[in-house]
Amino acid sequence: MVRIGIVGVGFMGVTHFKAIDKVKGAKVTAIATRDAKKLRGDWRAVQGNFGGGGGRQDLKGISAHAEVEALLEDPNVDLVDICLPTTMHYDWTMKALAAGKHVFVEKPISLDLKQAERMMAMAKKHKRRLMVAHVLRYFPEYRLVKSLVEGKKHGKVQAAQFKRVISQPSWWDPKALARTGGPAIDLHIHDADFVQHLFGLPKAVTSSGFIRRGGIVEHIDTHYDYASGSAISASGGWLSQQGCPFEHGYDVFFEEATLKFNSSWGQPPVLLTKDGKSKNPRLPGTDGFVGELQEAVDAIKAGKESKILSARSATDSLRMCLKEIESVRRGRKVRL
Repeated sequence: MVRIGIVGVGFMGVTHFKAIDKVKGAKVTAIATRDAKKLRGDWRAVQGNFGGGGGRQDLKGISAHAEVEALLEDPNVDLVDICLPTTMHYDWTMKALAAGKHVFVEKPISLDLKQAERMMAMAKKHKRRLMVAHVLRYFPEYRLVKSLVEGKKHGKVQAAQFKRVISQPSWWDPKALARTGGPAIDLHIHDADFVQHLFGLPKAVTSSGFIRRGGIVEHIDTHYDYASGSAISASGGWLSQQGCPFEHGYDVFFEEATLKFNSSWGQPPVLLTKDGKSKNPRLPGTDGFVGELQEAVDAIKAGKESKILSARSATDSLRMCLKEIESVRRGRKVRL
């Protein structure tokens, strides 16, 4: 049994808490939060884009710590699940690894490439697993893309477009850039990471974007340069007006089929084949958060690194986004 301690009981911490209940061979044994109500299991104030909010939780048998350090010292914790703002990822990952714990940290791994390298070095030094929660790789609609690309039943990918847009958060202020990296990282990294997951690192990126307050890239459109010549692109941002629902999706153009999906349809992906037919392919897996956490637990139990949740891969995805922002600012192609 892998015993998990969750650090941070916000929207993502609650999402992980609920998902772990469905993970085989794992259980939550501890949480850490400074909020007195949350320590008592009153999570009703936690709301998000999905999942129905935090509600009230029975924390019987779960150690509730007001300080993260106490959770790191807890002998009943094997894996520390860090669900804190990005600027806190580095410090608490380093401390958790030094305490001899495995770490599962929310994306992005950091906002700084040097920090990411030091995090990986610390994991290697202490012989612990460091995994990064790029959950899109486990969403059934996206696992479908991966399986079709690898299966090659419909030929090679000639072009692909990925999209991710939201309305601007009501709490947004340019000063918050230090906590999130702005939408060109915090939001767009989902698709940049998935592009890398499908096709590897591109040779270069060419990006355009909309820059507004505080010099922040609030919308980005990127073309990824691959030796195959395939036209791969992704866009994302938060320029939609309030009231516009979250939207993500893709169009993938194979040689002999087209796969289309948009979350705003309320429908599963559709596959259009060269014979003029269309169908909804069976989706692999069910819940992305359960899937990624199951992968983390299985990796620890097997004593092996997870290729899918690899910290190196997550660092490469961060590098892609930073190069894309550089391309927007410089107005030209930037090599990786």
